[in-house]
Amino acid sequence: MASSDTDRLHQLGYAQELRRGMRTFSNFAVSFTIISILSGCLTLFAFAMFTGGPAVMTIGWLVVGFFVTLVALGMAEVASSYPTAGGLYYWAAKLAPESGANPAAWSWFVGWFNFIGQVAVTAGIDFGLAFFINAFLNLMWGVSTAPIVTIAIFGIVLFIHGLLNTFGIRLVSLLNQVSVWWHVVGVTAIVLVTVVFNQHPRTDIGAVFSTFVNATGSGGSNPEWPGPLLLGIPLYVMLIGLLNAQYTLTGYDASAHMSEETHDASTSAPRGIVFSVVVSVIMGFILLTAMNIGITPASVFPALDGTANGATGYQHALDSYGTLFTAGPPVTIWIDAVGQTGGLIVLLLVIGAQFYCGMASVTANSRMIYAFSRDGAIPGSSFWHRINPRTRTPTNSIWLAAVGAFLLGLPYLYSVTAYFAVTSIAVIGLYVAYIAPVYLRLRAGSRFQEGPWTLGRWSRPIGIVATIWVLFIAILFMLPQAQPITISTFNYTPIVFLVVIGSVSLWYVLSARHWFKGPKVQGSPEELAAIERDLELAESV
Repeated sequence: MASSDTDRLHQLGYAQELRRGMRTFSNFAVSFTIISILSGCLTLFAFAMFTGGPAVMTIGWLVVGFFVTLVALGMAEVASSYPTAGGLYYWAAKLAPESGANPAAWSWFVGWFNFIGQVAVTAGIDFGLAFFINAFLNLMWGVSTAPIVTIAIFGIVLFIHGLLNTFGIRLVSLLNQVSVWWHVVGVTAIVLVTVVFNQHPRTDIGAVFSTFVNATGSGGSNPEWPGPLLLGIPLYVMLIGLLNAQYTLTGYDASAHMSEETHDASTSAPRGIVFSVVVSVIMGFILLTAMNIGITPASVFPALDGTANGATGYQHALDSYGTLFTAGPPVTIWIDAVGQTGGLIVLLLVIGAQFYCGMASVTANSRMIYAFSRDGAIPGSSFWHRINPRTRTPTNSIWLAAVGAFLLGLPYLYSVTAYFAVTSIAVIGLYVAYIAPVYLRLRAGSRFQEGPWTLGRWSRPIGIVATIWVLFIAILFMLPQAQPITISTFNYTPIVFLVVIGSVSLWYVLSARHWFKGPKVQGSPEELAAIERDLELAESV
């Protein structure tokens, strides 16, 4: 099958420079690890508690999960036809209409949206991990949770993830497979802690699915948001509360970016995309439901905490946001349920899962950078495209991914909501890049050459609904997320996109349109074979 994979890659114009060391499960594992429900669900758990509460967290999760599955199905069909590390921007170039918009222009803008989204999701994952590590250090040894400390932890985590990826795909592949089972153990442990072994009364499951919360204002519930009310709170608040689910269910394009390192890529990659989403939706719903059941109900909480002064278990968890930021509410729920020792053990399990998640995100991000620079789209492309002959990994791209993510996290030093803006940037950047090839596949019609994994007659309706959903969320997550709007609560997502997309648009119009022609052909079959022989010789030295 390796020969067949290489032949297909040659047909697409590329040499087999990366080592094929992954199988179907490994390909699934990398996307499942990047989605990481123990990362996204929990790092934005506090945000969801403010914006909609338990009902939006759980029912909203299923709604978002349905639409995300449609996006994944559309992407999987295209991935089967074009199994390359470039993924989305390569697909856009091949599917763009021959008349009208230039295929190179489609490739250029999809590639940059993907680049921005990949860097942002890496930043979001490792920044969330830094919050949880900081919370553990604070609870154990009183380490400060000041922004500068969190930023320092963030930088250290990114450095370690860069090192692990530099060591080669075999180590990363092994750790991703371990990550799948780590997540299963982690979710099971949280269910046991919050539902089975909880030493206090639990919230009724019916209340979980029917309780809505609006705590988006500076003084708690804020009725000043525009638009209609639904079940007593602004519909707007419910909608922005969907960010928890939409951000968590990102990163599954990793299966496509790992195509050139996966055996039987035309079927393994689409399966990895779809199954990683479906499994994550199921496990995420169980996790979020259990977390909300584990909150001590208002009717009994004051008797359990003499200093609560009538506060609820829900408010008690939210209060910890002020000291431990996004890690506070989940950790408080676990400690309230089984005590500090048990709660900290669960926290360590979650930290481990988030660590695996960040490592896999750097992997996928670096492969996208490698492919995009291979086609000459990134300044200094020859440097970023360079392969380490010993490990057969794009080492320079790995470190660009890590440094870019670190820079995107720096605004947290002056804006407490910067983390939520990073997650919005990740969602919008990635999903615009996700949906563009699906939309172009719709326009291509019979011109699209199906791969071995196909949707058949369902391709068109799935593509239409998926496209409408992505257009909706792209607008939604540009909007303000807290009241009142100040320098510290401002959602700077639109500014980032305006600056970056404005810059690459200007660059394209003034310069790149004259030299960027989209995905390149590296050479003739003989030249591609020669590149591969040179790499094999260098590897054996």
